Parts: sequence; C-alpha cells; structure tokens
Amino acid sequence: MLSFISSPYRVLLQKAMAVGEAIENGGTCRYNGRITPFVVFACAVAATGGIIFGYDIGISGGVTSMEPFLKKFFPKVYDKMREDTKLSNYCKFDSQLLTLFTSSLYIAGLVASFFASSVTRYFGRRPSILAGGAAFLAGSALGGAASNVAMLIFGRVLLGIGVGFANQSVPLYISEMAPPRHRGFFNNGFELCIGIGVLFANLINYGTEKIEGGWGWRISLAMAAVPATTLIFGAFFLPETPNSLIQRSSDIDKAKSMLRRIRGTDDVQAELDDLVKASLISKTVRHPFRNIIKRKYRPQLVMSIAIPFFQIVTGINVISFYAPVLFRTIGLGESASLLSAVITGIVGAVSIFICMLLVDKLGRRKLFMIGGLQMLAAQLMAGGIMAAKLGDHSEISKPYAYSVIVLVCIYVAGFCWSWGPLGWLVPSEIFPLEIRSAGQSITVAVGFLFTYLVAQTFLSMLCHFKSGLFFFFGGWAAIMTVFVHLFLPETKNVPIEQMDKIWREHWFWKKIVAEIDAKTDKIEA
Repeated sequence: MLSFISSPYRVLLQKAMAVGEAIENGGTCRYNGRITPFVVFACAVAATGGIIFGYDIGISGGVTSMEPFLKKFFPKVYDKMREDTKLSNYCKFDSQLLTLFTSSLYIAGLVASFFASSVTRYFGRRPSILAGGAAFLAGSALGGAASNVAMLIFGRVLLGIGVGFANQSVPLYISEMAPPRHRGFFNNGFELCIGIGVLFANLINYGTEKIEGGWGWRISLAMAAVPATTLIFGAFFLPETPNSLIQRSSDIDKAKSMLRRIRGTDDVQAELDDLVKASLISKTVRHPFRNIIKRKYRPQLVMSIAIPFFQIVTGINVISFYAPVLFRTIGLGESASLLSAVITGIVGAVSIFICMLLVDKLGRRKLFMIGGLQMLAAQLMAGGIMAAKLGDHSEISKPYAYSVIVLVCIYVAGFCWSWGPLGWLVPSEIFPLEIRSAGQSITVAVGFLFTYLVAQTFLSMLCHFKSGLFFFFGGWAAIMTVFVHLFLPETKNVPIEQMDKIWREHWFWKKIVAEIDAKTDKIEA
C-alpha cells in the first residue's frame, strides 16, 4: 500500500505510523519545544486579523444609531425615530435597507470564504491573510468616502471579502504554529483581537458622535484602515507554517528548520513525522469538499456546522451589531447608548483574556457549558425586565435600564469566555490536514450565513418578538449547552495531527466512525 510513495517519505510515514500505533495502544507522545519569542510574534501578528473583524462588528451598530448618518442615508428611519410617537419602541429602527448595510458584509464573507479555502490550500496561509487585509483596506476607504447607499454597501461587500479571507486563514495559521499544550491560549488571541476591535470601534463611535457638523460617522468607517494596514504590513514578516510548507512543496528540510525555529529545540522529529504523515494523506485528496462528507469525517463535519451555528444563535451579534440601537430602545440617549456599548466592549475584552488563561487548564467543554448557562440566565432575566417594565410607547425607568445593561454585560462575559473564543478554537484544531482548509471554510461559511440571517432579520424580530427575543436566544443557549455535554469530546492538550483519536474514544462518535483497515486508513482519503 506504500509502494507509490517515494523512499524518503515512505520511511518517515512508517515511523509516524509507529508513533500513532503506540498512542492508540495507550502510550504517550509529547512533542518537544517551548514557547519562543518567534512563535509569539508570528501568532500575535496573525491574530490582528481578528481586529479587522471585531472593528467591523462594533462600528456598524454605533454608526447606525447616529442621527446624521441615518438622516443622510436612511431618512425614513430617521423620521420614524424622531417624529412617529405612535410607533412601538421596538419598531422604530425596523428597515430592511438599514439591516442590509450591516448584513451585506456577511453574505460577501460567505462567498469569499470558499475562494479563500483554495488560496490557503494551494498558495499558503500568508497569501490568504494578505488578501484579506488588502480587501478590507479598500472597503474602509470606500465606506469613509461614501456619498450614497450604493457606495456604502459596496464598501461593506469589500470589507466582507477581507473578513472572509482573514477568518478562514488566521485561526488555521495560529493553530498550526502554536505549541500543542498552549494552542488554546494562542488561538484565543484571535478572539481577543476581535474583542479589542469591538472595543476600539465603540470608543471611536463614542468620540466621533460628538463631532460638530455630523460627519463623525465618516471617521468611524474610514478608521477600519488602521487595523487593515497593520495586518498587511505584519503579514510580510510572517513565515509559512511547517504544515503548509510540507503540504504545498514537500520541502521536509525547510519544514524541519521552521519547526526547530518555532519550537526552540532541535528535537522535533516526532512532530515532523506526524506532519509528513498528514501531508501524504492530504496529497491523495483531490476534492476536499467532497471528501469531508465521508463517514470517517462525520464528527468533524457535524462540528464544523453545529459550533458556528450555535455561536451565532446565542444572540451575541444582536449585542455586537445593535447594542446602541437596543439601548436606545430602552430609553437611553444617543451618547449614553454609545457609552453603554463601550462598557460592554470592555467587559468582552477582559473576559476573552480570562478565557485565554483558563482554556488549557479547565478545557474546552467546561468553559462551553459554564458560559452557556451564564448566558441563559442573563437573557431570561433581561427579557423578564423588558417584558414587565417596557411598554410599546413608554420609557423604562433608569434603575431598570441600568439593570438591563448589567445583565447584558453578564451575558457578554459568558459568551466571551466560552462560545466566543472557543467557537473559533475548536473547529480550527479538529480537522485532519487533508480536509483542514475545506473544514475551516465550512465553519466560516456557516458562521457568515447565520450572521447574515440574524443581522438582516434582527430589527424585524425586535419589532415582532419585542422582549420575547431574549427568550428566543435563551432557548438556543440551553440547547447548545446540552449539545456540548453530550457530543463534544475534550480536545485540550491533544496534538493537532493526532486529533482523530478523540472521536474513536467518544461514546457516541465511535459508533458513527467506521472501523477501517489500519493501513488503508493511514494513506487513503
């Protein structure tokens, strides 16, 4: 079965098989290495791709609550908000054109993520990161200079292309570069950068809203160029991952040299053997998207769909996109609403950092479940207050308004130390190399699809569901917590190229994954 593989590769593959068999028989295999300044630099630069995503998430909600912006591009919404006293509090921002401003980015990102998969697989992780930064830079320039709705939305489409490429490539890059025992910490740096981007955007919105003349929204949109430029400049100094070097060029010596550099040790043979084995398997796969639907990859396929789906239906994007709109709905003024969004941004960034410290100690499953229960409780309480105290035409009293803000902060904290960072971490670490780019593209695409649907329908859902919207998303928080408890195995401290064993040991998935002849399983897709 190994005869078609050239001699040097065959020797390395046989060694890697022996290592895998030792692990399956109860042995242990720990890669050597430590956290080096070089790997810290590479992962930190790549993680700034999260800033461009977070900045966009935070900037749209604040801009759409600014009256000069609404008056220029969405005058009907402006008139309803200012003059229509008969309209329900929950319905004043209901406009499909206004939601298209937010959601157009995500439908563009959905399409772009599939193109990004091919770029990442055939040209490497770094070119995909560069393409994402360039598209985002172009979108920020167009958005800041927009004079009509068409320019505004086309700028959002370019931003979506940039985010699609960055979200597909950055988590993969970090997972492949990071030491296995600290992969959770490093990969959560991506989510931390998303949180920093959201906070950065909220602070800018709060400042630009006060600019006289009503043109502050242009600064808010154009400032997206700052993280985009940082990512582009930093990407020129990024090395390719050893996984990508072996997959694309079969340059074993160069990959080994890179492994030594990022691990800080000369003893990297065990990890190199696993990378070569995974690469040889991946080279037999001509159609990764067709291959991923095979029975042997059923657990990974389910997780690539379920995890991003649940991440979105937690309702987090309601807060991320429309926090200022939501706070204005409960009676806060324009400036107070933007300031409240800043507070939730600070809570989110701090909570993500807490997750970075805990994820490789407590594990993924515990944090998923703790965060899910916390979000459920906060949503039920916030929905209860709004149902009892906020009518269609009255304003909620200040103590209750502040209570809702506190509950939103508790909810954001729960998301940001669980489903926020782990929703990116777990999918990026569970795929074998032969389906890794395809699997990550599916994860990103599902996330974009449901983000688009939530962004496009939220203002209508707020108008029709009213306070019941909190109970709707709370129900999903309960379902996804049960799902994790039953179906997600722990991936903490498992080397990324040995991740397949967790499915064979899980009570449910071991029944789904067919037992295949050992040799065939090692070399066939």
